[in-house]
Amino acid sequence: MNVKDFDYELPEELIAQDPLSDRSASRLMVLNRETGAVAHRHFSDILDYLAPGDCLVLNNTKVIPARLWGEKEDTHAKIEVLLLKRREGDVWETLVKPGKKARCGARLVFGGGLLTGEVTDVVEEGNRLIRFSCEGIFEEILDRLGQMPLPPYITHALADKNRYQTVYAKYDGSAAAPTAGLHFTKELLAAAAGKGVKIAEVTLHVGLGTFRPVKVENIADHHMHEEVYMVSREAADIINETKRSGHRVVAVGTTSTRTLESAAGIDGTLAETSGSTDIFIYPGYRFKVVDALITNFHLPQSTLVMLVSAMAGRERVLDAYRTAVKERYRFFSFGDAMLII
Repeated sequence: MNVKDFDYELPEELIAQDPLSDRSASRLMVLNRETGAVAHRHFSDILDYLAPGDCLVLNNTKVIPARLWGEKEDTHAKIEVLLLKRREGDVWETLVKPGKKARCGARLVFGGGLLTGEVTDVVEEGNRLIRFSCEGIFEEILDRLGQMPLPPYITHALADKNRYQTVYAKYDGSAAAPTAGLHFTKELLAAAAGKGVKIAEVTLHVGLGTFRPVKVENIADHHMHEEVYMVSREAADIINETKRSGHRVVAVGTTSTRTLESAAGIDGTLAETSGSTDIFIYPGYRFKVVDALITNFHLPQSTLVMLVSAMAGRERVLDAYRTAVKERYRFFSFGDAMLII
């Protein structure tokens, strides 16, 4: 398959720049993957499509304020650092701009010296390993100095950093939000549980690899970056019982989907596990665990559009996207949602 097979026209004004004041007020397109039929609802109507015994699977990762602005210690040249993944201790894999100013041995200063770093290595795709030092707790310093790593297509400042965080976020580690979960409120999740819908939580720390453009013509030649995931025994038991009882596993987001499909055995059974995954899901993939998917509208030619197309079929997804454009849905991270059933 060619990467251009997953292209579509998107007017720039449909890219959502700000989150809605009410998380669950987003619009919801419901796509039937068997018939291609589309319904237009609001996200607060999601319970109409969930039955008692179904299981919502949430990614409980927490976005860290991973974007830092600092300067080189010797020249005072300005520099931007984006934390991607913790390697060990205080050593992080990072994306540095401009990279030419961050050669091995370069010393960086942030917050007037509250935090310092030394570039120790250059790794895959020019990313830098930086060893950070500070007096105090690194996470507290980062929370004070760092900014939320909003995607480049969002140009507005974020007034409340918690709006780029799900209400169930628990474990620090992501460089981007699992955005399908941004639509849920605590009240909506409580209502789902009250209806008899099971809720299981998994963890996948989202890296930028998920969002990197596909630079090869044949999508089968694209390689995903590894992301760390974890499935607890409790989550595995809940999901396995859901499948055994004939109910649906509804993944909230592509990250939950990738976690489940990476962790499952050949027969679709889950066990307590953790590890790294570079799974790339595109049309032709056979899902082992996930029966339905809640997701946002994704960038043209992206691996996320390819994953959604694997679930519902490329032509049906692109038809739905064209309908979303016509109906003026809001796209991407702060945009509206799609439910594929």
